[in-house]
Parts: sequence; structure tokens; C-alpha cells
Amino acid sequence: MSILSHDDTICALSTAAGGAMAIIRVSGKDAITLSDTLFRSPHGKPLTSARSHTAHYGEVVGKDGKVIDDVVALVFRAPRSYTGEDTVEFSCHGSRYIIGLMLQALIGNGARQALPGEFTQRAFLNGKLDLSQAEAVADLITSTNSATHAMAMSQLRGHFSHQLALLRDQLLHLTTLLELELDFSDQDVEFADRSELLSLAEETEQRIATLSHSFATGKALREGVAVTIIGKTNVGKSTLLNRLLNDDKAIVSDIHGTTRDVIEDTTQIHGVTFRFIDTAGLRETADAVERMGIERTYKKLNEAVIALWLTDQPPTEEDTLDVLHRTEGKKLIAVVNKTDLDNTSYNPLSHATDIEAANIPVIRISAKHGDGIPQLEEAIYTAADLPSVTANDIVVTNIRHYEALTAAHDDISRVVDGLHHGLSGDLLSEDLRACIDHLSEIVGGAINTEETLGNIFSHFCVGK
Repeated sequence: MSILSHDDTICALSTAAGGAMAIIRVSGKDAITLSDTLFRSPHGKPLTSARSHTAHYGEVVGKDGKVIDDVVALVFRAPRSYTGEDTVEFSCHGSRYIIGLMLQALIGNGARQALPGEFTQRAFLNGKLDLSQAEAVADLITSTNSATHAMAMSQLRGHFSHQLALLRDQLLHLTTLLELELDFSDQDVEFADRSELLSLAEETEQRIATLSHSFATGKALREGVAVTIIGKTNVGKSTLLNRLLNDDKAIVSDIHGTTRDVIEDTTQIHGVTFRFIDTAGLRETADAVERMGIERTYKKLNEAVIALWLTDQPPTEEDTLDVLHRTEGKKLIAVVNKTDLDNTSYNPLSHATDIEAANIPVIRISAKHGDGIPQLEEAIYTAADLPSVTANDIVVTNIRHYEALTAAHDDISRVVDGLHHGLSGDLLSEDLRACIDHLSEIVGGAINTEETLGNIFSHFCVGK
């Protein structure tokens, strides 16, 4: 059945299975009537007569007349519900057996199992949420730290949508002025000074660019800041990874070349997620498999924001310059390992120029015993240089939003360029309309295809 069909009544478990309590949500035009066929109140009061936003204690009874469970039924009448439809939420015990019987009873009385994201999709279709707010629901469910939680809350509260609405109003104002200019182009009437139009267009361009540029921060906060651990074989990279993750993720061995593939996992430092990547040791080798691992090391290094260069012996000048070259444009932290031994007094950057070494911290640690790890974590957090995010900040995290903003920025940039070169208003209006359409895509105003909406909501969990 199409995810766009919303004339029927749907039901699903809306809480994680296995807890002490569970919530089963029923939504649709027949939700209250259908639920009432299963519900028995000790006072004989039917749910069909219940006021919106009221709770009712009773029993759910199957077709065979047997009591399935004691429940509390919450009644929400359209349009004052999450989906904008009549909704009943049954709070029951969390037994998988009970949940199964409840859903079977509801489906047996005419409901159907909700598809992934279908409740939230109905909220969007019924105007309770715009599309960016609907997507924020999924982001809120999957938030893993304070930053991703704050970004999702900001978007869910409509801060991003409000900013887009302001931009759209400004673009419509620009379009109106240009169209008036066209309408009276054959008369000696001036409705807008071109310099004023240029100023408005440049301001809009800057605001769209600011939103677009925030995606780099949003992506890092959402997916985790990529940190690659590089160095020669047997310097302790896998031991360091295990120490940072507080888990035996990587195999530790005295045999050179043990790590032949990329190993990665995430952890948090001060509420920010970091994605640590252990790589194959850098050395000349005839082993074809190990060479493949080293090639993957260089690939992962290109993807990283921060590189931890781990050494346990003074590097050669060639090694130092090679690392500086390969990590150019990244935040490099030089890490001297094995402070429990007597070989850590050297400076790994001694072969670098003063300029190259000036802003590269050198942290001395013992990955084996944990000495210096707090100082290293602080250095990593500082190197990430991410802003603190509150629920009032607007940070773009969704690739779909970023692509729409990028396209909108291209459109408005052409308008600015056209105004500089005196292009006619009809050509400028086309780009302005395209810019408005791209911004509207973000909140759903320009999206009406089943395929696009189905793709967005299919990534939600069942019950939301």
C-alpha cells in the first residue's frame, strides 16, 4: 500500500519493545470508534463520547471476550493531535505477547499496521509540521549527544523554517519590484532603485550562504568529527584507539603489520562525538594485503579533520616532512607514546620549520597505562574548534537541505551578478523564482511527488 494513502486507520507500537510499559498509537478517521470496540471502561463510558486530551482507565478485550490487558487510553480529537487526525494512544504493559495481541485485535477490527514514518508523514500532510520539522523528529530520536539534540530541537521548534520564511518573503519582495519595473518599463516611472535591489539581493545571498556553510559544522556534530591515528607499525595506534574508546576494539600485538584494515568507532568528548579511525602502520612492505591497508590509511587520512601522528622513537627528517605534507590542511596533533619507557624526551617536530611547528601541539602519553590521555582528549576537542550549539541556533544537518540551499545560493548569486551587469528584469525574475522554489523544497512547499516523500519517511522507524 502506498505510504501516501491516509484515508484508513493505522496502528503501531510507538515505544521500544521490551520495556515495562508500551504505547500503541492508533490514528485515522475511525481511530476512536475502532478503539472503542475493544475498550471496556469500569464506568461504562465509551471512548466515542470522551473529550479530547483526556485519559481513561479500562480493559482491552479481544474478539474472544478475553481481557488482553488493563490499559489507559488517551484520546486526541482532530485536529488537536500529533497527526492532525483522531488518535488514541493505549498505554499497556510492555510484554511482547500483550503488544502482539493488542495489535492483532486492532488490525482484526479494521486498522492496519503503520508503515515507517507514517504517523509523522500524516502530520506533515495535515499541516501539523512542515517537512523540515518532520525530518527533525527522526533526528531527535537518533540524537546521540547534547549538540545533535539541540540542533534537532531547534529545527523541530521551527527556527529553521522561520528563517526560510523570512528569506522567501524577501525574495518575493524582490520579485515584485522587478515585475513592477517590467510592467512600467515603457513609462517614465521608477518603482525601485537598482542599487536598492542589489543591496537586498546581496543581503539575501549572504544569509543563504551562512545557512549553507553551517552544514560543515552540522555534519561533523551529527556524524562525528573524523580523527585518524597514523604512524609506523607497532607504535601503539591500536592500543591508543582502545584507550580512547575504553574498549578492546582493535587487536594489539607485538607483530608488525597486525592492523591491515581500517578500524573505527565513536566516543564523546565534552558532549561532542568523535569518530576515531585506527589505520595500518606506515612502512615499506612486500605484503600485498598490508599494502592495501596502507593505501586505505592514506584515503582515510584525506577524509579526516584531525590527524593524530603517533611515534615512539625520534622520526627521521623525511618522515616528519612526509607527515606534514600529507596532513596539510588538517589539524595535526603530534603524540609521543610510551612515556613509561625512557625514550620520550624528543620532539617529533624537530625537523619541521618554526612556522610549521608553531601551532602543532605535542602530547606525551602512555597508551598502555593511560597517562596523558586526558590532555590528549583536551587537545582533540580544541582542535575540532566546533561552536557550542543551543536549541535556539540554526545549524543545517540534512544533506537534502544543504543541496537545496546550495542550489538557491547559485540562483541568488546569478541575480546579484545580473544586477551588477544591468540584466533585464525578466531574466532576473526567472532566477529569483528558481531560488524561491529551491528554498520551498526544504519545508515541502515544492515537493508533491510520492517517490520523494516516500523516500524521506521510509527512513523513520515504525511508530513515528
